[in-house]
Amino acid sequence: MDSKLSRRHVIAALPAGLAFAALPGAAMALNVAEARALIDRAIGEVNSVINSGTSEAAMFKSFEAIFVRYSDVRYIAQSALGPAGRGAPASVMNAYVKAFQGYISRKYGRRFREFIGGKIVVTDARPLKSFYEVISVAHLKGQAPFEVRWHVFNKSGRDLFFNIIIEGVNMLAAERTEIGAMLDRRHGDIAALTADLKSAG
Repeated sequence: MDSKLSRRHVIAALPAGLAFAALPGAAMALNVAEARALIDRAIGEVNSVINSGTSEAAMFKSFEAIFVRYSDVRYIAQSALGPAGRGAPASVMNAYVKAFQGYISRKYGRRFREFIGGKIVVTDARPLKSFYEVISVAHLKGQAPFEVRWHVFNKSGRDLFFNIIIEGVNMLAAERTEIGAMLDRRHGDIAALTADLKSAG
């Protein structure tokens, strides 16, 4: 998938929400204010990183820390892998999740680096079927503002985000396609996929 975040790069094959339309009981211990507060904190840290003036490598480490702190890494990784992960040994899945964590942090870290000199501001939040959507607006130099939507639940007992949609680019849907293609190239070998993820993103 192209690393650019703009109106030119919209995932059309899978509509927003397809990968998470039914998450039973996911948001029961969460409310709109808490979901918004979570993303406010995450965005505050993202804004600090993108305008810190540090190196790309340092930014990626910071983005990974933010990703681990505020997102349900295991859920996102398992959702991207899909049915192939069912029945896989715990050691194989743990290694895959760790590699996916670095991969997604680098991938979205590069995208957020495009926001240097700008900022992201939370504007609204609302409950959906079984999670909460927090709406923010990215203000970039020389570009019209655009929306970044965050989906938040409490599935693991912690308030965490599990999806980001940036101008129509749905992270869960896009990664399910991307990881599926990578796994197909490795003939279903999750360990080989894990090795690939360590240098991808």
